[in-house]
Amino acid sequence: MPLALLALAIGAFGIGTTEFVIMGLLPEVADEFHVSIPTAGYATTGYGLGVAVGAPLLTLLGTRLTRKQMLVMLMGLFIAGNLLSALAPAFLLLLAGRVLASFAHGAFFGIGAVVAADLVAPHKRAQAIATMFTGLTVANVIGVPMGTWIGQTFGWRASFLAVAGLGVLGLAGIAALVPSRPGPAAARLGQELAAFRNPQVWLAMIMTVLGFGGVFAAITYITPMMVDVAGYPGSAVTWLLVLFGLGLVGGNLIGGRYADRALMRMLYLTLGGLAVVLAAFSFTAHNKIAAAATLVLVGAFGFATVAPLQKRVMDQAPDAPTLASAANIGAFNLGNALAAWLGGIVISAGMGYTAPNWVGALMAAAALGTAVLSATLERRTARTGRIVAAGGPAAADEPMEDATAVR
Repeated sequence: MPLALLALAIGAFGIGTTEFVIMGLLPEVADEFHVSIPTAGYATTGYGLGVAVGAPLLTLLGTRLTRKQMLVMLMGLFIAGNLLSALAPAFLLLLAGRVLASFAHGAFFGIGAVVAADLVAPHKRAQAIATMFTGLTVANVIGVPMGTWIGQTFGWRASFLAVAGLGVLGLAGIAALVPSRPGPAAARLGQELAAFRNPQVWLAMIMTVLGFGGVFAAITYITPMMVDVAGYPGSAVTWLLVLFGLGLVGGNLIGGRYADRALMRMLYLTLGGLAVVLAAFSFTAHNKIAAAATLVLVGAFGFATVAPLQKRVMDQAPDAPTLASAANIGAFNLGNALAAWLGGIVISAGMGYTAPNWVGALMAAAALGTAVLSATLERRTARTGRIVAAGGPAAADEPMEDATAVR
């Protein structure tokens, strides 16, 4: 794998840390700003919505820049957002900082996925994308637990200052290692937008919204679930997040490796497994050992879907790789925001801290159903195309006079 992938992984590490670190700090944030845990969870919801909006928007606005220039600019935006979060005197300004940082997230991973795929041979594209996302998964093993420890020891603001420092490191790595290549021409904007007329692109993004979103339904509220339900002390959350991160790393490597061989089969397995594991989490959360083991499986099945889902949408939009890739990153985070919001609703309704697991299980099951529908329609379209090419019954859609003239 090219060394430039390391630079992308460094940027992904910083972004992954700021995305997930808030989950271990919700009680501290809620206490300082005198809001409830579900309200503090808006820091996750707002971030996800910002990614969903910012990913396609910034990608379109940056069509006249090289992809390297875009990546550098996005890391600068990321640094600014985390500094605003760290210094925010009110909860609304914290949300503003989260949204600002989130704008960089979607476009970074969208453009970065295209850069990563272009650096390798076609049969290694999913592996290259997974390599870039390794920075995101390693962030959950090292960055997020360390950020949680810093926040619990020195205050949550210190965590965001540390994340801003990671952003500086990521910016330096991109500037030094990523090759400078021309970006997509502005004249191709219409062509990129036209790719979204393909229903398969939308089905792929629906899979993304529902699939990985299911993970966030549970993980957004992991701290109160593990402390109040499983019985862990608050200090154990750091190590529990390490376990979750290890699951992410393993799932990412497996998903990237096998998606290049049998993409849809991999999606069936991972989405189905995720639905089962999330449903089981509602029961295993009452036992410390079982809860920890299930947390690893949630991470593994959840992130095993990422590279296949990203490759699926890029495959379905070959004429719009950059915009489709960025839009799908937005879809990931739209699902995260939706799941976090729904999880907060069921908690506020008095259903308990394990209730979001059922929300996640239903979302993953719906994603599996969408994957089956997408593959069925794809096979039907391919079969119809073969019949038309052979001059069979499907050609009956042609005007009668044209068919008579041909005969």
